[in-house]
Amino acid sequence: MDTIFAIGIVIAAIVVIVLLAFVGKFFSLWLQALFSKANVSIFQLIGMRLRKVPPQVIVEARILSCKAGLPVDTNLLEAHYLSRGNVLRVIQALIAANKANIKLDFKEAAAIDLAGRNVLEAVQMSVNPKVITTPKVSAVALDGIQLHAVTRITVRASIQKLVGGAGEETVIARVGEGIVSSIGSAQSHKEVLENPNMISKKVLASGLDAGTAFEILSIDIADVDVGQNIGAILETDRAEADKKIAQAKAEERRAMAYAAEQEMKAKVMEMKAKLVEAEAQIPMAMATALRDGKLGVMDYYNMKNIEADTQMRKEIGNAPEAK
Repeated sequence: MDTIFAIGIVIAAIVVIVLLAFVGKFFSLWLQALFSKANVSIFQLIGMRLRKVPPQVIVEARILSCKAGLPVDTNLLEAHYLSRGNVLRVIQALIAANKANIKLDFKEAAAIDLAGRNVLEAVQMSVNPKVITTPKVSAVALDGIQLHAVTRITVRASIQKLVGGAGEETVIARVGEGIVSSIGSAQSHKEVLENPNMISKKVLASGLDAGTAFEILSIDIADVDVGQNIGAILETDRAEADKKIAQAKAEERRAMAYAAEQEMKAKVMEMKAKLVEAEAQIPMAMATALRDGKLGVMDYYNMKNIEADTQMRKEIGNAPEAK
């Protein structure tokens, strides 16, 4: 019995020691929360550990919110952490928004954070607007001269539009589109060079920040450079293309004419061959006619006289005139 009793005492002592060690592990955090008036109990800290939530992060966030006069319940902090959110950044954003008189509650800040946006940076951008420099945008005025423009966009984050609003890439793309449209509608590139403000005014008046997470405060033209004479290049290319088309059509006509000539020559050769063949049959026909009595001797001599007379006339006609 004494042995069993001794073993029980030893086990109880071990359990007490383990409990004390377990409780002692959270004692400093509990004491820190107690003196900070953050009201986090030992049991809440143990529950956080069992739920695999780092008590240190939750206690620090809780103390920070209480000291700023914006106490947030530990259950909300735990839920946001378990949702893969950044608890400390959300609390810091709430404090920054409160100091800047920007309306922002924990639920809205948590939603922005879970949406993948930096809520603290958004609050800071609401107070201190950000300048975005666009890449070089090329456009062509109506006179055919190309211009390269670089702009600086001053934007302020809109807290209410952060969830579901488009980002910086959309703003840059819309501004680039507006620059191309403004330069493209100018009668001459000189108008743009003389008054670059015309671009920023037109673009700013287009309401390009609609549906984005930002409010565009200003659009300033940082640089405008003259590029190529696109109109002249296009005219040159068009003339070269027309020349090639004309050459192709001329070559086609030449080929067709050559084919027609060759066809005509073939027909002439065929006719000559038939004529030679017919002429070769004349003596035989005449001999037959003489033999059959259809052609007399005098008729034959008359025909020969006509042929000789015809030949003589041809020679006289072809002879050169005497000087």
